[in-house]
Amino acid sequence: MALHLHRAERTDLLADRLGALLADPLPDPFALELVLVPARGVERWLSQRLAHVLGRGPGPATGDGVCAGVVFRSTGSLLAELTGAAEHDPWSPEAMTWPLLEVIDRSLDEPWCATLATHLGRGLPDPDAELRRGRRYAVARRLAGLFASYARQRPRLLADWLDGPAPNVDADLAWQRELWRALAGTRGAVPRAADTSRRAARHPLLDTLGRDLRELQRLLPPNPATDEYLSTPTTSDTLLGWLQSDIAANAVRPAGRTLRPGDRSVQVHSCHGPARQVEVLREVLLGLLQDDPTLEPRDIVVMCPDIETYAPLIVAGFGFGEAAGECHPAHRLRVRLADRALTQTNPLLAVAAAVLDIAGTRATAGEVLNLAAAAPIRARFRFSDDDLDTITGWVRDANIRWGFDQQHRERYGLGDIVHDSWRFGLDRILTGVAMPDDSQTWLGTALPLDDVGSDQVELAGRLAEYVARLQHVVERLSGVKPLVEWLDALTEGVGLLTSSDEPWQLAQLQREFASVVDQAGTRTSTPLRLSDVRAVLSTHLAQRPTRANFRTGTLTVCTMVPMRSVPHRVVCLLGLDDGVFPRLAVPDGDDVLARSPMTGDRDVRSEDRQLLLDAVCAATETLVITYTGADPHTGRTRPPAVPLDELLDALDQTTPQTVRRHVVVQHPLQPFDPKNVTPGALVPGQPFTFDPAALAAAEATFTNRCAPTSFIADLLPAPPKADVALTDLLDFFNDPVKGFFRALDYTLPWDLNEVSDAMPVQVDPLQEWTVGDRMLRDLLRGTDLEVAMNAEWRRGTLPPLRLGWRKARSISRTAAQLAESAGAYQRTHPQTHDVAVDLGDGRRVTGTVNPVFATRIVEVTYSRLAPKHLLRAWISLVALAAGKPDRDWTAVCVGRDENDAVRVRCLHTPPDPRAVLAELVALFDAGRREPLPLPLRTSYAWAENRCRGRDPVNDARSTWENNNRPGGEACEKAHVRVWGENARLDVLLGPPRPGEEMPGEDTRLGALAARLWLPLLQAEGEPS
Repeated sequence: MALHLHRAERTDLLADRLGALLADPLPDPFALELVLVPARGVERWLSQRLAHVLGRGPGPATGDGVCAGVVFRSTGSLLAELTGAAEHDPWSPEAMTWPLLEVIDRSLDEPWCATLATHLGRGLPDPDAELRRGRRYAVARRLAGLFASYARQRPRLLADWLDGPAPNVDADLAWQRELWRALAGTRGAVPRAADTSRRAARHPLLDTLGRDLRELQRLLPPNPATDEYLSTPTTSDTLLGWLQSDIAANAVRPAGRTLRPGDRSVQVHSCHGPARQVEVLREVLLGLLQDDPTLEPRDIVVMCPDIETYAPLIVAGFGFGEAAGECHPAHRLRVRLADRALTQTNPLLAVAAAVLDIAGTRATAGEVLNLAAAAPIRARFRFSDDDLDTITGWVRDANIRWGFDQQHRERYGLGDIVHDSWRFGLDRILTGVAMPDDSQTWLGTALPLDDVGSDQVELAGRLAEYVARLQHVVERLSGVKPLVEWLDALTEGVGLLTSSDEPWQLAQLQREFASVVDQAGTRTSTPLRLSDVRAVLSTHLAQRPTRANFRTGTLTVCTMVPMRSVPHRVVCLLGLDDGVFPRLAVPDGDDVLARSPMTGDRDVRSEDRQLLLDAVCAATETLVITYTGADPHTGRTRPPAVPLDELLDALDQTTPQTVRRHVVVQHPLQPFDPKNVTPGALVPGQPFTFDPAALAAAEATFTNRCAPTSFIADLLPAPPKADVALTDLLDFFNDPVKGFFRALDYTLPWDLNEVSDAMPVQVDPLQEWTVGDRMLRDLLRGTDLEVAMNAEWRRGTLPPLRLGWRKARSISRTAAQLAESAGAYQRTHPQTHDVAVDLGDGRRVTGTVNPVFATRIVEVTYSRLAPKHLLRAWISLVALAAGKPDRDWTAVCVGRDENDAVRVRCLHTPPDPRAVLAELVALFDAGRREPLPLPLRTSYAWAENRCRGRDPVNDARSTWENNNRPGGEACEKAHVRVWGENARLDVLLGPPRPGEEMPGEDTRLGALAARLWLPLLQAEGEPS
């Protein structure tokens, strides 16, 4: 059969020529025309293009044609049908893997297979051998891919291997010949280094980007029956048209060309990272759609080399439809994403993949909680957002780290450790349903968790059921078993864990699993390990093009391959970043072809370069390219990808003057930068952005900047006069700024303790304080020291085994010393005193002071004694003395000093406790109307230095700022919210407000510190 060759620079010309050929009807009206296409996207476009030519009515442009009687096939499917392998090709990489796996297992003891046997753990001691045996399927799949590659690119090589010794194969790869002979069941090209075809390229892009096309032409038959060249119509008189014309002519012809100032046919946008690229792209597309009313979304294609990275950004930036309201106009554009992995589009398949991952890992707290947040699992167990927050808190408080139970941990050699597993934590949660958090009460190893409310019993049960089902599924996904049993266990597990209202999701999961079984053919009984099954599904569920997502009338976003040469009026290339494009290709060390590459052999970097060249030639009106040209965090300049830089160099040669500055737009970091709204700043004659929010923000930057205002413009209205609860007073003065927010029911993002996946091997200072404070409270209640330590052991906060006991004894010694010192002041039975102090203005301070030992309040803490501990004891002392003035009351504070030794401080009753209490209430009232510049440690340092006759500024500044390092009070979340990041002490030193004045103090901090701390410091004395 003769070969008739038609060549053109543009695919639409070839499509029109094909339409002319197909318009001539076949003799048999029922016969079908066969057309081979490279990708699904091309099939959809070509069928639509032919519909304008075939079957149309009379007239030049009736638009009523139809593409019928044409069958579109891929080259691979046609070859499979011709060779009798249309239904099941035994030599496809997927199908070849299974018999190859059998051959490998059978041949591991053969001398020629020693290299492969060592790689798979043959003859090696455990556990290294077991780890390597888990590679079996992955190795077989990789070798099957290599053999399929050899068959496609150099079939003579495999034929020679069957006929005799392996020719031109390095000795370390000679084992592949024997493996191929065993697999086959025994019964020329130009070296790339010698290829000189690039010398014929006169245009730089044909030289640097066109190797794949040159090698294709070299492999074509030398004398086809027909070699028809379809010339390109006259290209547009634009920069893009000139570039395409030069590429078609294989020449650089800049003479006589003058670039018009408004020529935007080629646009390259340098941005700060992927998110900014999407923002810039949508502004560019809106501008093109506004400038040309005939341009529609169907005329635009967006191609991206890394679609999974950009997919969520595109979803966020486009396509909200009617729900967009008055937001960005790009949200009204309909966008269709193609080529996504099945795990990204089908939630059930995503759960299946995640369960497989957990089955091969330690089942950490983070992994199990992340899986619980998947939509199908949330639907099955009715987990709401609040439920997940509650569960996360339980997991953190119950110290769940990893491992379902001790048996699950045996594979890691830690089967004797019960702590911090899911069984350990769930026992704490479930016993917390029925029992209080009493250090002297536990059930086995389970100490009840106190944070389980009576209204959360059902949630605790649902959590336990979820973890139990997950553990059951994971246990089934273990061992060595045939493929069918693995997939049955996984399907059952997905059914146990999920619920979906979309029937297609389960149908697709079953269909994909059936496809995997079908590819294995008669070898589904081959024993596999978990790592083998993960390798099987990872390749099967990877990105794949789907015909339904192309040419649907919406804006199409896809990878670079499916629509590579399909003409569009606007072609956008998103994310051509250095290091991402072209793809990094690491040669397979076992690839025979990679040792001596020939023309026509596949090379992914050359493929990507050819994709860029095809995209340049496919754009009929506008070519838009975005890339990361600056680091989004540091602003450091980044170079464009090398092929993109070569494109810019070629554009500079297209006209007598360099055009790079005209083509490349350097975008600012933020969308609200004034450059985006200033006409001509980024694009000629008009603003760049269409975002009304960005316009409003940018306009705000044009106004005169005023000095930073205070956190609140004016004092909040005074609350109604009412009695003050002593507990509210104590809570407020624990942190006055937080007290202000608490009065407003305003929630701040306080420091959150994230869930940890690591078993504790050491205790940080905060955890040590938590353990020590609980032990101290237990000892003060009369609990035996060993009982208190056993309770802490059951919490899971301490490291396991001897390491934890050693730390527990160290903490318990300190706690015992503090308890002993406190006991010297607690020799009587503790009493409770109710107080109701009349402040004289119709208000009272009411509450309870306890425990009181005779006439002494004893405040004991495991912490180092800090101002807040003194203040808490002081407020209780003043309230008690004002309410019951008939006795001489004292307060004792017991804690640690800087060297962890016991420290005791004593406070005596002030001369006028009612006046001191009234002053505290006045500060309390003022602190509920505004955030007071009264940070406790800083104000205490100020007052203490003032009492001692020293300049208070230096110590106060050190306490507040700490040289902008962690530990300074300025870094606390509430203070940052009010005074900003890295606030200097000066923000607290404004003049006192009317009524706040104090003798000798000319700053507000000093005046407030004197009012709060001077009575306390003056009342301090030696303990009696």
